[in-house]
Amino acid sequence: MQEPEEQGSIIKIERSIKHLTRAYGSLMFLVLVVIYIQFKHPEIWTASEKAIPVVQEELEVPEFENGIHVESGLKEGEHLQLIIANCTSCHSAKMITQNRATREGWLHMIEWMQETQSLWELGDNEALILDYLAANYAPEKKGRRAPLMNIDWYELEN
Repeated sequence: MQEPEEQGSIIKIERSIKHLTRAYGSLMFLVLVVIYIQFKHPEIWTASEKAIPVVQEELEVPEFENGIHVESGLKEGEHLQLIIANCTSCHSAKMITQNRATREGWLHMIEWMQETQSLWELGDNEALILDYLAANYAPEKKGRRAPLMNIDWYELEN
């Protein structure tokens, strides 16, 4: 049971809500409803022991699978986070994985991006980024076979 003084205040608030709803529309109405609920039921706005606990399931998504960073597709290695932060903020990691270069080759690509693509100065991170790229995306020794040389060619007859 509410005190008579409190009950009178609630009636005044209800009248004000009705009056202001007509005058100011639905936005003001919503604001006033929130104020009214806060006045009438202050326990809603404070923590209580009866709060429903929120259960969050922890998803077990592997960060690396077979030595590959699952999200980016880049090889696991020291300074990978620098690569993700500095390289994939502008382009896909596929731009890295589809290329192979020596340390000097990667440096030329970085310089080209700085000159033509507005890549920022990497400062001390440049050497660390080059370390990662040279170690993980260096030219592979395997590739196409050597061209055939000194072959006695002959023409096929129809």
